[in-house]
Amino acid sequence: MDPAAPGTAPGGEESASGPRVEVLSPRDVPLGGPRAMTVRRTLPQRARTFIGAWCFIDHYGPDDVAETGGMDVAPHPHTGLQTVSWLFSGEIEHRDSLGSHAFVRPGELNLMTGGHGISHTEVSTPRTTILHGVQLWVALPGEHRDTGRDFRHHVPDPVHRDGAVIRVFLGSLAGDTSPVPAFTPLLGAEIVLEPHGTTTLDTDASFEHGLLVDRGTIRMSGTSLRPAELGYLAPGSGTLTLTNETDAPARAVLVGGTPFEERIVMWWNFVGRSHEDIVRAREEWQAGSERFGHVEGYPGDRIPAPSLPNATIAPRGNPTHRRGTR
Repeated sequence: MDPAAPGTAPGGEESASGPRVEVLSPRDVPLGGPRAMTVRRTLPQRARTFIGAWCFIDHYGPDDVAETGGMDVAPHPHTGLQTVSWLFSGEIEHRDSLGSHAFVRPGELNLMTGGHGISHTEVSTPRTTILHGVQLWVALPGEHRDTGRDFRHHVPDPVHRDGAVIRVFLGSLAGDTSPVPAFTPLLGAEIVLEPHGTTTLDTDASFEHGLLVDRGTIRMSGTSLRPAELGYLAPGSGTLTLTNETDAPARAVLVGGTPFEERIVMWWNFVGRSHEDIVRAREEWQAGSERFGHVEGYPGDRIPAPSLPNATIAPRGNPTHRRGTR
């Protein structure tokens, strides 16, 4: 999204109603495959590359799998990142080259680390009727970007706070802390607000935060966010106030972390630091290198890497300046 376009506001500036919220609108992106599933992507975009180390946010559904075909993603690789899967409805079967075989279900975290290299599959199960959730990526810092493969599963307990039910899947919020380790300071949580409910949460003032609205209209520090919009707040405030402006429960995913100061190259499913990193990863995937291992149990072929662009892929970070109002 053009940082000068309507729908954005500079993060971190104070206004009469509190810290100014930068609003990032989604774009529709079809996933690959013969029956492409469309997702709404709010990160990355021209206005913002990271929120903390979060570098990718896809929001999908609710999809009737009888009409869309659901999710069927064949073996594909990752480097330099962690994938975070979180569902609101449905069920996804996960297999990876570490040997993990798990199911993603609503309210349960599946986190996969693909540092030096990993491959995996994601398939919605036959008992899924409605598929609805988010897929998030975390960029690994330079000192850990070649770390080994890992997979974690965690079921957070719900925390009830001031008209909200909160499930913390990474980091700490509302008195709860996830046991899942991270390579940089991070926060990830689902928040459900009761009709016209308001909650004020203590947050880490060194964190920047992003709120992805799934359902309802939520006012974040004085700015209304509609479904599929992502609100961004720069570091500086130690509290976050959220209000549900609708007559039904509202739901959102809150992410956060200390600003990620590194520049990355993100292409296809790879995160590196240079064009050469991407070229090397692509060549090794195409050659069937053991760098990515092999996924057992998927009845189909691997996804081939797309062609590289006819230009050098430049590293990118967050823009220094943003313009626009809302």
